Amino acid sequence: MPHRPTAGAGLGLALLSAVTFATSGTFARSLIEADWSAEAVVVARVGIAALVLAVPAVLALRGKREVLRRTLGPVGVFGLLGVATAQACFFNAVRYLPVGVALLLEYLGIILVVAWMWLVHGQRPRRLTVVGSVAALAGLAFVLDLTGAGRLDPVGVLWGLGAAVGLAGYFVLAARVDADLPSVTMASFGMAVGAAVLVLLGLVGVLPLRASFGAVDFAGQRTSWLVPIAGLSLVAAVVAYLAGIAATRILGARLSSFVGLTEVMFAVLIAWLVLRELPSVVQLLGGALIVAGVALVRLDELRDVRAERSDARADEPVLT
Repeated sequence: MPHRPTAGAGLGLALLSAVTFATSGTFARSLIEADWSAEAVVVARVGIAALVLAVPAVLALRGKREVLRRTLGPVGVFGLLGVATAQACFFNAVRYLPVGVALLLEYLGIILVVAWMWLVHGQRPRRLTVVGSVAALAGLAFVLDLTGAGRLDPVGVLWGLGAAVGLAGYFVLAARVDADLPSVTMASFGMAVGAAVLVLLGLVGVLPLRASFGAVDFAGQRTSWLVPIAGLSLVAAVVAYLAGIAATRILGARLSSFVGLTEVMFAVLIAWLVLRELPSVVQLLGGALIVAGVALVRLDELRDVRAERSDARADEPVLT
C-alpha cells in the first residue's frame, strides 16, 4: 500500500513554501534598485525556474502522457491565473497604491478561496474557520502596519482585486488538478505559461520590461546581478512553487491558503535579518494573530477529518 503523506508533512511543505516565497522581495530589491523593472524581475524569476524544472518535469511524465493531455487546460489556467495574473495585477496595483495596500488587497484572495469552496462545492465555513479568517486578516493588516488612510485610486483597487483573483486561482487549481500529474510538471508548465503571458504583455506595451546587467547591491555587499537572479529563480520560485503545490494537494485549498499568510510574517523577518529592517511591536502582534488564525483553521480541518473517519467507521459492516 503506498504511503499517504501526513498533514504534518503538508504543513511543513506549506511553511517551506511561505518562507521561500518570502525571500523574493529581498532578492528583487537589489535588482529594482539597479534599474530593473519589476515585471522584468518576475519574468526572469518564473522563466528561469520553468527552464530549470523542464527536464525533471518531462522525466516525471514517463508513462503519464495521457495525464498531461487531459490536464493541459487546467495547467494553462493555473499559469494564467496563479502565476501571470497574480503577479502582473499586483505590480500594476503598486503603480497606484502603497505596496502594503496592494498586498492586502491581493491577500483577499484567501477569502475568495473560502467563498469558492462554499458557493461551488457546498463547503460552508464553520465558526472556527470564520474566526480564523478574521484573525489572520487582522494580523495581516497589523503586519503591514497600514497608516494614514486616504482616498484610494479606484484603478489601483481594481488591479489589486485582480491579483486577489489570481491568488485564489493558484490555491484552488493547485489543489484540484489531477493528482496523477507530477507536481514538478505542473510547476514547470505553469510557470512557463506565466512567463510567456508576461512577456507578451511586455511586448504589447502593457507592462515595462527593462533590465541591466551590471553589479548590484545585495545584503550590504556589491555583487553580480546573477546572485539575486539565482535566489529569485531557484529559491523563491523552484523550491517555493514545488513545496506550495505539494502542500496544497495534501492540505487542501483552504488550509494551505491560510498557511500561505505566514509569507508576510516571514518576509518581515527576512527583511530584518538581511536588510536590518526591525519589525515594530504592531507587526509582531500581527504575526501572532496570523499564527492564531492558521491554528484555528487547522483545528477546524482536523475536526472535518475526525468526523469523516467516524462516519466511515459507522458505515463499516459488523462481522459476527
